[in-house]
Amino acid sequence: MLHGILNYLQEEEFIKKNENGKWDITNLGAILFAKNLNDFKNIKRKSIRVIQYDGKNKLKTIREEVGDKGYAIIFEGIIKYINTIIPKNEIIGEALRKEVSMYPELAIREAVANSLVHQDFNISGTGPMVEIYTDRIEITNPGKPLVKIDRFIDNPPKSRNEQLASFLRRIGVCEERGSGFDKIVYSTEIYQLPAPKIEVYDEDTKITLYAHMAYEDMSKEDKIRACYMHACLKYVSNEHLTNASLRKRFGITQNSVVSKVIKKALDDGKIKPYDKDTAPRYMEYIPYWA
Repeated sequence: MLHGILNYLQEEEFIKKNENGKWDITNLGAILFAKNLNDFKNIKRKSIRVIQYDGKNKLKTIREEVGDKGYAIIFEGIIKYINTIIPKNEIIGEALRKEVSMYPELAIREAVANSLVHQDFNISGTGPMVEIYTDRIEITNPGKPLVKIDRFIDNPPKSRNEQLASFLRRIGVCEERGSGFDKIVYSTEIYQLPAPKIEVYDEDTKITLYAHMAYEDMSKEDKIRACYMHACLKYVSNEHLTNASLRKRFGITQNSVVSKVIKKALDDGKIKPYDKDTAPRYMEYIPYWA
């Protein structure tokens, strides 16, 4: 039985035999199953860090947690921990009060999983990090994305760490089908939150999830980004953005208000008419790349 287990671990490249005929743990095996990543010099800085701040900046830290175990071991615990410390909204329904998370758990789960799978392990000294502010959550990982940020929703899956992604998919942590970001956008739309924001730096990629914000408090950039991502989500569902669908997405009823957002997105080249000859009131829109 032990021989069979060792063969399986070897086939998965979690372990390998050294020149003395003994078994060594590979970096892949360690990043997935280590009891303490600090025991492995090549990946000890790849632990997941979760930091909660008191406010909208980094001036005062409430708590910091470092998940120093392998990703397969600690992932569910990290997600549960994040969900316990993020702000909650209290709602009242039929005389009962209950607290609802300010962010959809699906969005948090997919964003954190993406940060693990798509990180660049060749960049030393840094690892995945989740920073929780009073108005947003920022999930950062080392490495630039392999696809353009405008095409995160529709692009075929590309994984920098195929073996890691494959195993985490098999245990239900992430997906390789390229639908992870689709789920993030979809769940934030259901919660009527501002659209997630993707930023790329010299050696890092950051996804920001925003807490609820009234439509009138959103910036022009927020509204255009939400409009564009809504168009992308509709397109991959074989549907098209309309004034009515965008009103529903924002949770507002004013036709003219949404028309202004659509015009701004058109002017910025983020969307285009599906059929430019359609009457204005029936106009449908698709992403600029479609």
